[in-house]
Amino acid sequence: QVQLVESGGGLVQVGGSLRLSCAASGNTFRLNAIGWYRRAPGKQRELVASVSSVGSTYYIDSVKGRFTISKDNTKNTVYLQMNSLKPDDTAVYYCNSVPPKYAYWGQGTQVTVSS
Repeated sequence: QVQLVESGGGLVQVGGSLRLSCAASGNTFRLNAIGWYRRAPGKQRELVASVSSVGSTYYIDSVKGRFTISKDNTKNTVYLQMNSLKPDDTAVYYCNSVPPKYAYWGQGTQVTVSS
């Protein structure tokens, strides 16, 4: 089994920055691509960014140029650096494999951007 634990969220003003962390444990060899997802109030969960096992990255258009996904294989941790945050970035952020597996969903970490 794989366990994914998100951290690093918080309350930040418009234009601020946060760095989210996703610590993986367990059978991490089962993980290929890892993604950061978010669910905003009243909206469906969406994939925001992902990084493959060979380091290829993907971003949705709304975060390109502002968010950077990276990973540290020695720490089994994936990061999401978020800069120039906007109120529309307010959501609960989760990490999971790509495509996501139901068993890997964690509690997420809340990001709130105040204007």
